[in-house]
Amino acid sequence: MPLIARFHLLLLSSLLVLAAALLPARSARAQGQRQVVQFSGIIATGDSLLGVPGAAVFVPKAGRGTTTNAYGYFSLPVLAGDSIVVRSLGYRNQYVVIPPDYPRQSYSVIVQLKEDATVLPEVRIFPYVTEKDFKRAFLALKLPQERGTATAENLNEQIMRRIFMNAPVTSMANYRQTMQMQQLDQQRKYGTAPNPYSNNPLLNPFSWLQLINQIKNGDFKKKDE
Repeated sequence: MPLIARFHLLLLSSLLVLAAALLPARSARAQGQRQVVQFSGIIATGDSLLGVPGAAVFVPKAGRGTTTNAYGYFSLPVLAGDSIVVRSLGYRNQYVVIPPDYPRQSYSVIVQLKEDATVLPEVRIFPYVTEKDFKRAFLALKLPQERGTATAENLNEQIMRRIFMNAPVTSMANYRQTMQMQQLDQQRKYGTAPNPYSNNPLLNPFSWLQLINQIKNGDFKKKDE
């Protein structure tokens, strides 16, 4: 066999051995890469299944995420094996884990959030640095005297009476007075007014009943005698 043919055969054999050696490494590296999964779904409340807008859906380790729209829908590309956190103000955090060996390219869920009522502690704001300064300023406070102040003058009995007598009648007061007068006129016509002297006795059934009883009892005969 010529020398050149032997050299080519040796070179081809070396390349085949090198390719056979690198092939398992490449296949192992391809198996070690995690698959990209399109993670989507709806974030809803646990009671009414209404969408929660503005809820945060993120992967803490990767530092990426998204928020839900006005209907609670979201869509986020993740990797198989990622742990996703769902967080919203007023609700407990929910966690979703993509299986490491998940074979498909999409993963859809409906996450129901549970309310988490947190009572915040009371916060008091004072214009003083410390409580001691507040006490010192409060003890040094000088209240104005009652006499000669604007409050005492506004509560004067004569001024209040003058305001009451000169204050114009409002439209609501005029309406109430008109309705009361109409109702009183109706009661006078039918003889049911509060004042018996202003009633019409001819239209009052109780007056007729009293007259009939007086006639039966003979009250008018006794008066004539």
